[in-house]
Amino acid sequence: MFPGASEYGVDIAVDDAAVEDLLEVTPADVDAPPALTFSRNVFVPLTTACRYTCTYCTYFDPPGQASLLSLEEVREICQRGADAGCTEALFTFGDDPDDRYTEIHAQLEEWGHDSIHGYLREACEVALEEGLLPHANPGDQTREQMAEVADVNASMGVMLETTTEVQAHGGPRSKEPGQRLRTIENAGKLDVAFTTGILVGIGESWRDRAESLLAIRELHERYDHIQEVIVQPVVDNERWSEGSPDLATMRHVTAMARVALPEEISVQVPPNLAPAKELIDCGVDDLGGVSPVTDDHINPEYEWPALRELEEIADSAELPLGERLPVYERFLPEELRTDEFDGVAADGTAGAAGDRDPNADREWISPTIRDALAADDEAGRRYRAVLKSAVGR
Repeated sequence: MFPGASEYGVDIAVDDAAVEDLLEVTPADVDAPPALTFSRNVFVPLTTACRYTCTYCTYFDPPGQASLLSLEEVREICQRGADAGCTEALFTFGDDPDDRYTEIHAQLEEWGHDSIHGYLREACEVALEEGLLPHANPGDQTREQMAEVADVNASMGVMLETTTEVQAHGGPRSKEPGQRLRTIENAGKLDVAFTTGILVGIGESWRDRAESLLAIRELHERYDHIQEVIVQPVVDNERWSEGSPDLATMRHVTAMARVALPEEISVQVPPNLAPAKELIDCGVDDLGGVSPVTDDHINPEYEWPALRELEEIADSAELPLGERLPVYERFLPEELRTDEFDGVAADGTAGAAGDRDPNADREWISPTIRDALAADDEAGRRYRAVLKSAVGR
């Protein structure tokens, strides 16, 4: 059992023999993927307030300095993204602001909201109005909080980071693995297509990395809801000067991720933080969300690559590069999937093989998102054009 898991009602453990087997994996044990994908997005940093004070994170601002985007600012960002051909609005967050953030709470109250999740819902509705599919990462969430916003998101996510307690999470407001695991499980219970990942180099051991990947696999085997797992190195910045994992480490842990996870889950590396060219043969098949419009607000010192740089990464591996939506095709109802789709349909969708419950009628995307994808308007046509180009995802 992982730290805090039982406290948050998550019954999860991994088999020691599976951990040992995974630790023996090397890059030679995996194959390069048949293709690479990416998502064209805009970053919408809804708030920089965060209840945590992780020592590697430059995203959060302390009380008195934290910001909260207005809906007018959200709309302007989304308009620029839609004009640039984006399909995804990536809502980034510090975790639910605690009581120290009196100014943030006062602003929310002035705008008619008693929680950041209520405000997030309204912001996601703005994104949809402007022709972008929301993908929100609000951090740790109760089931009730996630349910409040799930139907206005095409997919959601939170980084697990690690299943162990590390000093880099330290201080009186430390992240707890049990909370992260609960959030990932809540997504499965609510039928939310979900992105998660591990953070490499924050003080975790090799065994911790293996256990984290296997914990993600265990939750996916229960709910079939993980669409991609990010293998992200910590990088030096103004708050972190303890170094980043070397190439050999990243190759090893990326190969472990590919072996640990079933084929339908993509393994992703962020190309502005990781040496993507040197990791493709370790099983990476996705390059994440890349913005032609906005900065990486979580890692502002590391610029997004231009599309031509992604093409160079794909060319170096002699692989096709396809754009995808923020929700993978396997989660779409059969009538919205392309004729070219040859992947594994998610449990409960029409045409899914081997459903754990053959009578299940799982709504992986809400009527709101379904209508956006099927709409006979500029945004709907853009979504469907991207879907058709997404090389099987």
